[in-house]
Amino acid sequence: MSPKILALILWLGTVVFAVIVWWMLPENRHSNSELLQPNNHSIVSLGKELYELQCASCHGVNLEGQEDWQTRTIEGLLPAPPHDEKGHTWHHPDEVLFKITKFGVAKAANLENYKSSMQPYKDILSDEEIIAVLSFIKSSWPAELRSAHDEMNERYSLEPKK
Repeated sequence: MSPKILALILWLGTVVFAVIVWWMLPENRHSNSELLQPNNHSIVSLGKELYELQCASCHGVNLEGQEDWQTRTIEGLLPAPPHDEKGHTWHHPDEVLFKITKFGVAKAANLENYKSSMQPYKDILSDEEIIAVLSFIKSSWPAELRSAHDEMNERYSLEPKK
């Protein structure tokens, strides 16, 4: 092999390697629209099981949430919202839903004094399990809502992150 061809191959390999490393940096990955997998039967099935064990007691067996979920209690807490099409879950991009579930609303939204009765799940469910639960929830939404949510995820993935 000639030295010029060898140099070209090494140069191309270096460029490819640099692109891969750049793409893997968190601030350069735009995979938010791919975070939840509502069409993956095995992930949705796992998510359904985990939802029943970890979430249904507050958010309802049918994702219906608690009664009067938009009115604060005497303690100043909001009841558990529904995760079906009547709630506001679908108003948030996948990444935000993931952070709320993993870290809690206060940390996810950087609201220092926000009080919530929902505990963070970072020490209860793995990242994959959180994604499974959220994928199950999304799988229950009507097709037009899921499509609108996918479009929102795409827009969100293009926004600069702070």
